[in-house]
Amino acid sequence: MKIALLPNLTRACALEVTENVCTYLDSLNVSYYFDSVLENELPKKYAFLPTETLLSSCDAVIAIGGDGSLIHAAKKAVLHNKPVLGVNAGNLAFMAGVEKNELHLLKELIDGKYTVDKRMMLDVYCQAPNDHTPQFLGVCINDVVVARGEQIKLIELDVFADDKKVNHYYSDGIILSTPTGSTAYSLSAGGPVVDPKIESILLTPICTHSLFARSLIFESNAEICVKIPEKEKDVYISCDGDPSFSLAPGSILTVRKAKRYADFIRIKQDSFIDVLNSKLSQRRA
Repeated sequence: MKIALLPNLTRACALEVTENVCTYLDSLNVSYYFDSVLENELPKKYAFLPTETLLSSCDAVIAIGGDGSLIHAAKKAVLHNKPVLGVNAGNLAFMAGVEKNELHLLKELIDGKYTVDKRMMLDVYCQAPNDHTPQFLGVCINDVVVARGEQIKLIELDVFADDKKVNHYYSDGIILSTPTGSTAYSLSAGGPVVDPKIESILLTPICTHSLFARSLIFESNAEICVKIPEKEKDVYISCDGDPSFSLAPGSILTVRKAKRYADFIRIKQDSFIDVLNSKLSQRRA
C-alpha cells in the first residue's frame, strides 16, 4: 500500500503527530510520501512527490490536522477518486477517523479493515449581471457562506429553491451546507445537526432580523439560488472557509448537489451520534 500524507503543519502539534504517523507506518513497512510543496518544512529523510503524481499514484490519503485540513485534503483527493483518513491534530475534528493517541489503528487501514463513508458535496456557480453563463466557483464539502463584508450592517438576500421563492432575508448572511457541514458554522448559527447519511441541503440564516426565520432543509437534488440585489455592494462569499471574495451587485449564486462524492475512511465502529456526543462533550468541558 502506498500512502499520501497531507499534514497541516500550521497546527501546533501537527509536526509531532506527523512524525508519529511516519514512525508507525515505518514499523509496518508501508511506503508513504509527502507533497513536494512541504519539502522545505520537513526533514530531508522523507520522500516527496509532486501533488498530481502523489495523489494519482497513492492508494489512500492520510490528512493530519483538524476538520479544515481534512476537507482541503479531501477536495484534492476526490479529483483522483482516492479515500481519505483524517488524523486529528487539532481540537474537535468531527470528521477525523483517528485521534492522535490512536495511531495503532492505522494497521486496520493497511490491512484493509475499514469502510468508506461517501459524503455529498455542493457545486457552486455565480452569474454576474453582464455574464451570459454562470461561472463555476468550486466544490464544497462543508458549506457556502454568503455574508456582509467590512461594513457593520445587515444585507438583503432573496433565496429561491427550484425557481420558487423561499424567503427575503434581512440578515448578516446565509449558510448553505451539506449534512457534513451541519456541525460546522451552521451549528454555531443555530442550525440543526443532520446525519450525513441523510443527503440534503441546509439553509441557515445568520443573525436574521426576524422573529420567525429558521433553518430549512431541502432535498439533495434541489437547486438553490441566491440573488444579490443591485443595491447591495458589500456581499462576500466563502466556500469551506477559504478566503472570501466579493460578489457584484445583481449577481446570482447557484448551489446544487455535486455529481462526485468525497470518500472518508472509517476504521472505528462508533456511530454518528457517538461522535457527536463525544465531540460536543469536549466543547462543554
